[in-house]
Amino acid sequence: MKVLAMAAAITLASGTTAATADTVAQDDPFLWLEDWHGEKSMAWVEAENARTVNVLQNDPNYPGMVKDAIAIATATDRIPMPSLIGGRIYNFWRDAAHPQGIWRHTSASEYAQASPRWTTALDLDALSKAEAKKWVWKGATCLEPDERRCLISLSDGGEDATDIREFDLTTGTFVKGGFALSTSKQGVDWVDADTLIASRDWGEGTLTASGYPFVVKTLNRGAPLSDATEVFRGAKEDVGVWPAVLNDGAGNRAVILVRSRTFFENDYILVTTQGVRKLPLPAKSTLSGMIAGRVILKTSEPWRSGGVDVPTGSAVAISLDDLRAERTLVLQILFAPGARQSVEQVATTRDHVILATTDNVRGRAAVLTPTATGWTSTALTLPDNASIGIAAASDRDNAAYLSVTGFLQPTTLWQIDAAKPAPVQVKAPPARFDATGLVVEQFEASSTDGTKIPYFIVHREGMARDGSTPTIMTAYGGFEVSYTPSYSALIGKLWLERGGSFVIANIRGGGEFGPAWHQAGLKTKRQIIYDDFAAVGRDIFARKLSSPKKFGIFGGSNGGLLMGVEFNQHPELWNAVVIQVPLLDILRFEQIAAGPSWVDEYGSVSVPEEKAFLETISPYHNVVKGKAYPEPYIWTTTKDDRVGPQHARKFAARLKDYGIPYLFYEDTAGGHSGDADIEQSARLKAMEMVYFTRKLVDGK
Repeated sequence: MKVLAMAAAITLASGTTAATADTVAQDDPFLWLEDWHGEKSMAWVEAENARTVNVLQNDPNYPGMVKDAIAIATATDRIPMPSLIGGRIYNFWRDAAHPQGIWRHTSASEYAQASPRWTTALDLDALSKAEAKKWVWKGATCLEPDERRCLISLSDGGEDATDIREFDLTTGTFVKGGFALSTSKQGVDWVDADTLIASRDWGEGTLTASGYPFVVKTLNRGAPLSDATEVFRGAKEDVGVWPAVLNDGAGNRAVILVRSRTFFENDYILVTTQGVRKLPLPAKSTLSGMIAGRVILKTSEPWRSGGVDVPTGSAVAISLDDLRAERTLVLQILFAPGARQSVEQVATTRDHVILATTDNVRGRAAVLTPTATGWTSTALTLPDNASIGIAAASDRDNAAYLSVTGFLQPTTLWQIDAAKPAPVQVKAPPARFDATGLVVEQFEASSTDGTKIPYFIVHREGMARDGSTPTIMTAYGGFEVSYTPSYSALIGKLWLERGGSFVIANIRGGGEFGPAWHQAGLKTKRQIIYDDFAAVGRDIFARKLSSPKKFGIFGGSNGGLLMGVEFNQHPELWNAVVIQVPLLDILRFEQIAAGPSWVDEYGSVSVPEEKAFLETISPYHNVVKGKAYPEPYIWTTTKDDRVGPQHARKFAARLKDYGIPYLFYEDTAGGHSGDADIEQSARLKAMEMVYFTRKLVDGK
């Protein structure tokens, strides 16, 4: 799930949700498993893990699969994805010798070589050993324009909560006596070389019910946190408030606070020497950067200003001077999507804007340039039938890197000069699996309301269309997150190469066709998302591409909720279900981890109509004793401080209580993404693929 300027209408603070939640809890026999690190809970986890490890890791397929997974994860000829910092190329890298990873740099010219020479800036394995922590890299925020000092974010074991320390890129060391912010879910940026602006846990009463900060302060160099000066205070009912300092290549600078009232609705607040002021920007929009004094915004609702009508899902430019002077905003539309188009990414260079978009779930990219009268647009010539992402850009110059990926072609990296946009391929790693004889097709299924739902299927050319092909399908279906074609070396090696097929379903709730595709499945309208997914499965069976006995599904986080609902509503359609780091108790999600953040997506039990609907879909509450279900594999992590492991635990416990077969595994590290180190992510994927092989190939 998104953790950026996210938000959700939090009703817990009003008192109504708490009362309703208490009523729900009275009938919950497994409430004790919500005790996150409790002795009884962890003993239960240990016993369940032992049983599942015995089944999956002792399977004869496991040694080969985990070996292949580790080999792929540690391959030294992977693309070192770039970040542009201070005129250098930086990269965070993990391999067999550095399972926690190293942050390293090289020059742009050296990076273009087949085997660049790198200089290590920070070794997380050495730091973890020295400090007896399992530090996980969470990124760097560097002081512009020189970018010689950075704020390094480190997580203990992969949690969203981080420690932040000042790092000197010229010496390659942490700054002695420099800025250091203790563990918190927090957002921090530079005001100037000696001043930070931060939202974090400042003490009792400064976090929302979601566990995110709503108080913003400035902190001076050398001063303790207790001396920080308050700049802005949101409300406990918010999701949170985060600082966002915008810079451009012309030297313009704006300190803006993003107050997320709900997951999808933000107030934008300009910080000035005279105080703070709310900006007249649409609530459903996202700041994307700044160029030549123009702020770039991506909208998720219609907007009108200065006589200009902006369609939902557009990219728009606004004058920073107009924002500061409180003048009527004159809007310049950079891109207005068609019915089957969506803006996926926006990035700025010194003089240009780069847009990555999709057209019927296929990637496109363009460079836009401001002129005296508007903007010009130049389409980039890149491979078709693929996804295009913006890997790196900087406002120091016009260099940028784009990634291109598809189901059967390894991800490639392309460099452009945005001033003369002719992409040049600079990195192309070898294939990680044998794609010989594999093809990709795109079909559409008709959902219950007649809407056409596209999906991609990767399969063997000339395969028997008799329903005998083992097939796995995934989707997400929420939060305007798009699932587009991409190269998955692990699925390719562990599944496709062994004769299986793979499906991505572009169901509603996602962002494949813009905000409307997402908003069609919000709150009480959510059942259509689950209908879409089932419709794709049935369409596959109708085409004889697979059959229920040979069909498995998987998804994580919100996709884990999707899997839980499909497990309950259509157990006859799937013979294997993998439920990853999921939400499953939808009547108590507001009481667990960052759950209150997502009320804007799911609704709230404090609203009678929404509670009534949530009761119909909550996987934990809709398991039926005595009903025939496929044996699911449920996994989570103890360090997941976003969704929390409680959902997965309770769901497994209910299945056990009802005598329904299942497998459960909870890794003790990794956070919500389950990738604290190379070995962990490889192990988790290998266990999944062993499970699918047992169910769909071996018939176990």
